[in-house]
Amino acid sequence: MRGRSHRLPIVLLICAALLLPASCSKENSGGSANPQSATGTQAGGAAATRAAAAPAAQTSDRQKPASLVALSAGAYIVKRPSEWMQSESAYALLDENPASLWATDRGVVSPQTIVIALPEKTLLKTMEFDNASTESQFKGCSAKDITVEVSDTSESDGFQKIADVSLQDRVNNQLFPVSAEVPARWVRLTVRNNHTADTDSTIELNEFRAYGTQLTHTAPADLSGTYDFEFTGGLHLKQEGTSLTGCYENRRGLIRGGIEGHIAKLTWFEQSGGEESKEMGSGILLLTADAKQAIGVWWNAGSQAYTERLLTGPRKSSETGSCPHWLGGVEQQLSSDLEKLGRARVYGINFDSDSDRIRDESKSTLDKIVTILKAKPEWKVTIEGHTDSTSTPEHNQDLSERRGSSVKAYLQAAGIEGARLSTAGFGATKPIASNDSEIGRAQNRRVELVRQ
Repeated sequence: MRGRSHRLPIVLLICAALLLPASCSKENSGGSANPQSATGTQAGGAAATRAAAAPAAQTSDRQKPASLVALSAGAYIVKRPSEWMQSESAYALLDENPASLWATDRGVVSPQTIVIALPEKTLLKTMEFDNASTESQFKGCSAKDITVEVSDTSESDGFQKIADVSLQDRVNNQLFPVSAEVPARWVRLTVRNNHTADTDSTIELNEFRAYGTQLTHTAPADLSGTYDFEFTGGLHLKQEGTSLTGCYENRRGLIRGGIEGHIAKLTWFEQSGGEESKEMGSGILLLTADAKQAIGVWWNAGSQAYTERLLTGPRKSSETGSCPHWLGGVEQQLSSDLEKLGRARVYGINFDSDSDRIRDESKSTLDKIVTILKAKPEWKVTIEGHTDSTSTPEHNQDLSERRGSSVKAYLQAAGIEGARLSTAGFGATKPIASNDSEIGRAQNRRVELVRQ
């Protein structure tokens, strides 16, 4: 017997310990996943050095481009297969964590269909699978034969096959070319079997990634509205340009974040009794194409292990609504953070990739900072730049310093005296999330203001 534990956000007050037999068969502990939530887990496992398939696969240790079928790209699942439990949802295939896991329920080894909605019309050229970190220490449960189809028509019609792949057992980074390049908005995976003849087993797969070209570039839908997430008692969000604030009714929760591409990066806080709000963790949110549902990934503050809580919440209204403890806007929240905490994390400031050039979309957030500083002429602030870890420490340090300087230059040009502004760069030395996935790296790319 061996055990696995799952660390969930503090607000959920849950700690699950799962005892699993040392084989690919699982002891049934309550059936399939709750269709409204899932948790990815940290399970270990190393990338292998080879893969064989038909057509032949290649393993890869290259610096990967961004996956176009990832949650961090704005992709999400519209048709889910059999799922063993909350901790082993098909959403784990899109979280860019090769240690998290999708598994079917015990005894479900028949073909399973998963349909993924893409945020843009996309031309896929290569795809990649991980199955090394499947549950069992023995071979057999990992997914084997998979058909990949795409459609530009709908999530149920118009699919064309672009690949038939056969995966090696328990091998990561199995890379395949497509057999045809077809513009698509939906991807359908049919996972036909695993590597064992045991009909009492499961089918398990860690990760699906795909690369190519996005053919369209549309603006994401506005996230403003009220949502029904299970732990929040009602989640209220207000988007202003690339900035996001909000609240949830349980435990006097607050949300602060910003929009980057098709996702929102956020931090969540809670207040107990008369205490100041305490940072509880980070997360991402994306809105489905029909704007009827939000999908969120949440994890605890300070946790470097990539153990996430994945939740979905229907959009109850496009009206933001409010909470008694919420100040109600980006400007008010930033000002309050600087006043009470002496520090404010600012996510609405986006830069070109590997550059200190501020994107035009970020100017509304910067202008709110200008307004705050003009209203508080006695304040002096340090502008901190933080990066992810995708380059060398030297490069990241330089980039973070230059980004801080770019923000300072913008504020000065808007009328804030230079003597009130200083800058500091920390590169990737102060992460607030794991750098092992694009979701975590997106969290770590940020600007923080510190009142002197």
